[in-house]
Amino acid sequence: MKNQESHLKLQRAKRKLERLKGFYRHLMIFTIINLVIIWLRVNDNLDSWDSFITELWSLHTLSTFIVWGAILCVHAFSVFLLPNLLGYDWEERKIEQFMQEELNKNK
Repeated sequence: MKNQESHLKLQRAKRKLERLKGFYRHLMIFTIINLVIIWLRVNDNLDSWDSFITELWSLHTLSTFIVWGAILCVHAFSVFLLPNLLGYDWEERKIEQFMQEELNKNK
């Protein structure tokens, strides 16, 4: 029983690490792609500081950043806050519940 419990803790830790790695990968891709997009859009307006700032803060330039940033916030919520709200063992409890329902249905 103790061996099974430690195995479950290891599985939970691995799953948590995979979610965390996925978030950091998403954050890295978000940063790189948005820097490239901003550079490409602003690159044509490097002749004066005013035109550079105007293009940098235009909705056309920041639209990808804003939309993707909102999606990144949802991803961060699901990785960092949602497990605290539902509890870390929520998945295991639900799996156990579904397995019990299947066992009761088959009887």
